[in-house]
Amino acid sequence: MSVPIQPMADYIVAQAEEAASKTASGLYIPGGAQEKPTVAKVVAVAASVKSVKVGDRIIYKSYSQTEVKVGAENYLLVKEEDVLATVK
Repeated sequence: MSVPIQPMADYIVAQAEEAASKTASGLYIPGGAQEKPTVAKVVAVAASVKSVKVGDRIIYKSYSQTEVKVGAENYLLVKEEDVLATVK
């Protein structure tokens, strides 16, 4: 997959994962009541980023990202320092 955004400095380009629309017990959650996802899949990294790589799933700070829409795709720009953890 070719990503049309090349991050600079210590930025990571990621795509947010969909928020769960159903609880573990089977109840559906209306769109307005769903939590904003803070887990994303990394699709590109700047050359200076050493802690994550393309394909990793990351947990990032909720309000630290910049949202960008390129074509039909939505991307997140997250600073490396705002990544809290990787998800295995």
